[in-house]
Amino acid sequence: MFDYIKGIFTYKIANSKGCFATVEAGGVGYRFEIMERDFVNLPKENEDLKIYSVLIHREDKMSLCGFLRREDRDIFNILTSVSGVGSKMALVLLNSFDVADLVGFVLEGDFKALTQAKGVGPKLAQKIILELKDKLTTYEGNSPVKALSSKVVLSSSQNVEDAQMVLMSLGYSNDEINGAIEKTLSKLPQTSPAEDILKESLRLLSL
Repeated sequence: MFDYIKGIFTYKIANSKGCFATVEAGGVGYRFEIMERDFVNLPKENEDLKIYSVLIHREDKMSLCGFLRREDRDIFNILTSVSGVGSKMALVLLNSFDVADLVGFVLEGDFKALTQAKGVGPKLAQKIILELKDKLTTYEGNSPVKALSSKVVLSSSQNVEDAQMVLMSLGYSNDEINGAIEKTLSKLPQTSPAEDILKESLRLLSL
């Protein structure tokens, strides 16, 4: 319903229920639940703030989750599509791991790494990897973009395509994907695995 809200950051509060920030836009104050990492990186009060949003609609209440980075919001949406992972657990995972590392753990099947997050046991970690890996690598939109230079696709076309597929599932545009992957493969060997290409591309996209 809301992609992002841009307004004036008014105040923040942290308590036993979580971290929250209020943004005023069009005379309305929107209260977002946010990650601890974003909480400490909020601007000063009364400064402009753009926050990427997710509307959580349950039978008993409606609420908003907010993120300073689009990739955090997009992976949050994928995480909460996994059965057994609600908004609170998704926030814990995102607060525990950078998006690039989290995606890497999933693609590599490293469930033990996921158990480092509070409240994530081995069974849930394995379930997250099983369901999330399928969602990240099966994109039901356009085919992976092919506008990369011939140098980039010379000897790693399948690995590049796998990385593209995940980035597309996270909502990045073709231009963003191509730019990040070309920069990535100017640093990494052409035969780098998809996981390495993806991690570096995500780091570049988050800058």
